[in-house]
Amino acid sequence: MSGTTGDKLELILDAAYELFGLDGFYETKISDIAHRAGIAKGTVYLYFKSKEELCLAVTRRDCEQFLEKLEEALQHCQQLADKLHVIAAHHTTYHFERRKYTKLVFRAPNNDPELMEYMRNFIFRYMDIVQQVLIEANVQQPRWCAESYIGMLDRVKMDIMFNPEFTEQELHERTSFVASLFLEGCTQQINREDQLAGQRSQEGESE
Repeated sequence: MSGTTGDKLELILDAAYELFGLDGFYETKISDIAHRAGIAKGTVYLYFKSKEELCLAVTRRDCEQFLEKLEEALQHCQQLADKLHVIAAHHTTYHFERRKYTKLVFRAPNNDPELMEYMRNFIFRYMDIVQQVLIEANVQQPRWCAESYIGMLDRVKMDIMFNPEFTEQELHERTSFVASLFLEGCTQQINREDQLAGQRSQEGESE
């Protein structure tokens, strides 16, 4: 184990993520995290004043990485279809890869106002990314559509998290289905708006 500050911090965050995810926040002790990280219990308190503060740091690191990787992946896409598939795959694969650690979500300290505020802001930031994709494609009511799309993907997420037999094949099939279904709806909406715009243009020319 390296003795550098950064390495110790990452060891603590990695150990806390694993134990919070497997056992739950309330069932996990700081001493358990220290033991898993291979450091002294007191060292954990050099970085975090409380278990709640540590949980927030674990959550923040995970969520920031989620957003960063999504934005990076979207930079390589031009068409709406590609962007929607990237968003869907990123959302569902993220939860599929972490399906062993569901207690990080369901056994989190929901009475921690700082954690709840961070999660609220994270959801809004995620929504903004999806909304911007839809705005650039001229989709009407982009906020409502963004909320609907993430809601559809969250339904797949729940199946992943609650069904231990959920397979990688199902992951790809469900992800592709949701992205294609949503794209079809967006395409119909865009085409309808284009037709209406064309009609209004013709009516203006005839006056």
